[in-house]
Amino acid sequence: MADLILELFSEEIPARMQAKAESDLGAALEKALGEAGLNWSKLETASGPRRLAVFVDGLSERSADVKEERKGPKVGAPDKAVEGFLRGAGLSDISQAEVRSDPKKGDFYVAVIETPGRDATDIIAEAVPAIIRGFHWPKSMRWGIGELRWVRPLQRIVCVLDGKVVRFDVDGIASGDETEGHRVHGRGPFKVTSRKDYESQLSGAGHVKLTRDARREVILAGIEKVCADAGLEWIEDKGLLEEVVGLAEWPVVVLGDMDPAFLALPPEVIQLSMRTHQKYFAVNDKTTGKLAPNFILVANIEAADGGKKLAEGNSRVLAARLDDGRFFWEKDKATPLEEMAEKLSTIAFKAELGSLGDKVERVAALARELAPKVGADPDLAERAARLAKADLVSEMVGEFPELQGVMGRYYALEAGEPAAVADAIRDHYKPQGPSDSVPTDPVGIAVALADKLDTLVGFWAIDEKPTGSKDPFALRRAALGVVRILLEYDVRLSFFDTWNAKAWGRVMSFVISKPFVEGIEKLVSLEKFGFSAENINRFQEIAASEADATVFSEKAIGVSSDVAKEKNIDILSFFADRLKQHLRDEGQRHDLIDAVFALGEDDLVLITRRVEALGAFLDTEDGANLLAGYKRAANILKAEEKKGDLPADLSVNDALIAKGPAEEKALAKALSDVEAAIEGPLESEDFTAAMAELAKLRGPVDDFFEAVMVNDKDSAVRANRLALLTKIRGTLHRVADFSRIDG
Repeated sequence: MADLILELFSEEIPARMQAKAESDLGAALEKALGEAGLNWSKLETASGPRRLAVFVDGLSERSADVKEERKGPKVGAPDKAVEGFLRGAGLSDISQAEVRSDPKKGDFYVAVIETPGRDATDIIAEAVPAIIRGFHWPKSMRWGIGELRWVRPLQRIVCVLDGKVVRFDVDGIASGDETEGHRVHGRGPFKVTSRKDYESQLSGAGHVKLTRDARREVILAGIEKVCADAGLEWIEDKGLLEEVVGLAEWPVVVLGDMDPAFLALPPEVIQLSMRTHQKYFAVNDKTTGKLAPNFILVANIEAADGGKKLAEGNSRVLAARLDDGRFFWEKDKATPLEEMAEKLSTIAFKAELGSLGDKVERVAALARELAPKVGADPDLAERAARLAKADLVSEMVGEFPELQGVMGRYYALEAGEPAAVADAIRDHYKPQGPSDSVPTDPVGIAVALADKLDTLVGFWAIDEKPTGSKDPFALRRAALGVVRILLEYDVRLSFFDTWNAKAWGRVMSFVISKPFVEGIEKLVSLEKFGFSAENINRFQEIAASEADATVFSEKAIGVSSDVAKEKNIDILSFFADRLKQHLRDEGQRHDLIDAVFALGEDDLVLITRRVEALGAFLDTEDGANLLAGYKRAANILKAEEKKGDLPADLSVNDALIAKGPAEEKALAKALSDVEAAIEGPLESEDFTAAMAELAKLRGPVDDFFEAVMVNDKDSAVRANRLALLTKIRGTLHRVADFSRIDG
């Protein structure tokens, strides 16, 4: 058994690409060695700013000999069949095949293909160049006159098997056994004979922490020490931590100072400037819990003065950055938010949906109408919506797009806007991902819902929905955000009622008004958005009598609600998928969501309550058995429907029930009792109580199928029993469509 070391040494690899490249290289080598028939005991990887490495321990020195038997055609088969067999088996003549006999099938040809094993050295020398040439980087480059593409110029290839170099060449770069260390502290080169030798030289004289874990550990320990010494607290930033892990081969943590006057800036500006431009960590004062006039940098060099001059230099660079931030801050504060908002009409949102200013008008109106549903003040909700996008034209957000909403809040507070309005400006983008929080204030909830609903309805109105692989406008994220907000705060929002009358009407009236302004004849282009000829004629009639585009738009809202119905059903199914995703993440079954959605319900809170109650019910013995009884009844009815044998009148005949067996009478009575008993719980949305009533059907249904023959020879009795099964199905469907439930 042998050990393999493979290192690809290049100029600096972008930090964001290192971890995936490390994983991809390990996977590619593992696949190549495995397909070649080699075995090993352990395969590990490492990556850093200038290198990717793979270590394979206990590698077999040679692949096993392989003997394969390939069955061919019968003796005497047509020449074409024999020729195809020879080609596939790699034989030049049929005499090279064996003839074997089968008592039933007669004589047939068999090719015995023996493939001798290969030395691991030869396999590696063939596999590694292919991996390097075919390696995928998000971005790559060529250099010199070579054809090889790599993320940065590749400089060395170390490939050592059991102390010996595996010889090959990739675009003029010959494999060898020498690596390099730190540019300043220990460049080397260092001759490699084994993994132990490789690691000890790099971590010693080479001053290289080879693995990401090792560098992360050093950085975290350094941060803890400098913070403890200075009475500071590190503001944890895992994303930046992973980035700096990929920036320094020999990380050294240094604490720097900044001018305390910069603390007058919003803390988000300071932190983002540190993070984005300089890759510094921000810190809080332990005593006050507020941002401290310090920063933590991770250097790639161990300075003789302990990093003092390094900190001073970086402090000057940060000061220049923060001076820019201070300039943007003062300039933006001098411009009222309302004045900024006026410029939104010059920024395109989507050609068919107008400018950002047009969107703001729609969102403001919708936020006002949604406000009472979430307990918000309508005036504050409308005000916040009108200002929510204003900071997009500010200097600060132009420099730091990540601060959209955040800066708007500060500018609103500076202008004396109510705190609820300011917070809503900041929070209306939330949640921006599964780990992001939802807005907490009612005004913010109203604006966040209105903004997301307008976006979703708009893109549905112009038929630009997400595809399986593409979602350029993040519509899935917007829909999931709506779902999370509604469920978090128990917001009872009927999509059909709210959207038809509100969001759909405004979006569609805009889609219609735009071509109206450009020319009435352009209304025919609405066909591509799913508008029927009849509705286009209705719009043209309004347009012919109204010269004013605003009046036309108002009248078009009423007509457009008719157009919206079909699209509304489609978008509701999109929300169903997002709700499934959310509830699956919380442990609910997707089939239960389908079963409840099939009832036509469009209140996501109500749907979720039904799903939770249904799931709890089906987890009980009564629920599982009742589902089995339902499936049996449904299967019988389905079979009869296929034959066309279901009677036209499926009402239960009580007189026939009275003549039937006791089990039939018991089921009929139980169905009547349960039908009456579930009305109250369903009306009051007490689905747990409704399920408890359904559970009472379990015994009568089981007894009925055990003792009663549905397909009785008497056609009237048979029809009456089929009607009873239909009643079982109908009763259960009051709660959910049980046909969509697995099991």
